[in-house]
Amino acid sequence: MQRQGSGGSAALRYRVAGLVLLFVHLVFVGWLTLRPLDVTWVTAANLEPLAGIRADLALGPVEAARRLGESLLLLAPLGVLLPLADARLDVGPWASLARTVSAGALLSLGIELLQTAVPGRVVDVDAVLLNAAGVALAHLAVVPAWRARLRRRLYAPGGGGPGGPGGGTRAGAPRVGTRAGARVGAGTGRAGDAGRVAVGAGAGSRAVAAGAGGWSSAGRSRRHGGPLRREDGPQGATPRIPRVGIAP
Repeated sequence: MQRQGSGGSAALRYRVAGLVLLFVHLVFVGWLTLRPLDVTWVTAANLEPLAGIRADLALGPVEAARRLGESLLLLAPLGVLLPLADARLDVGPWASLARTVSAGALLSLGIELLQTAVPGRVVDVDAVLLNAAGVALAHLAVVPAWRARLRRRLYAPGGGGPGGPGGGTRAGAPRVGTRAGARVGAGTGRAGDAGRVAVGAGAGSRAVAAGAGGWSSAGRSRRHGGPLRREDGPQGATPRIPRVGIAP
């Protein structure tokens, strides 16, 4: 997830909230599962998968629902709190499910191993299966829809994500920068060159017109027999005629 602007602050808030709630839940689970029980007798440890579930089902629908529901709900909040503490939106749904269920199963296994040293507690392998199943159900029920809703809100045009204000450059927005400046500079340079060429051409035309006027005045003076007067102003450089030799 892009963690800058309002999107980054939202991810930080979700992470802090997830970590706090995760800590509170783990403390509650530890108190509930690792406190000693004052009982006169305990059942034997169950190391056969599904044997404890069949025994609970044999007790009737009400008692079976209570016992199985307790095992399913014990670690079910981890299916939501672990992704919330991670606060990532760019993870795949199946990868997130696998990581969350694995973490829940490992935690349940650790609790069962610690119960071997707690008076009144016994190891039950079916408890690990039911705890992991509860984590998976809670994750599937909440996390995909929550992430989709959060992505829509963060990346909406007004949500502060990459498409919103303060979240980066919008797609399709005109870019004003080096290329535009280069085009303007090139156009200005071409206009300046054209202006200089026009000025040079104008100066050359005036010089040619002045020379033509001088020669025509001299011609009129010769035809009328008057003296050839010299112009007051400078006439410019005398044109040089190249000499062509005569072949022998």
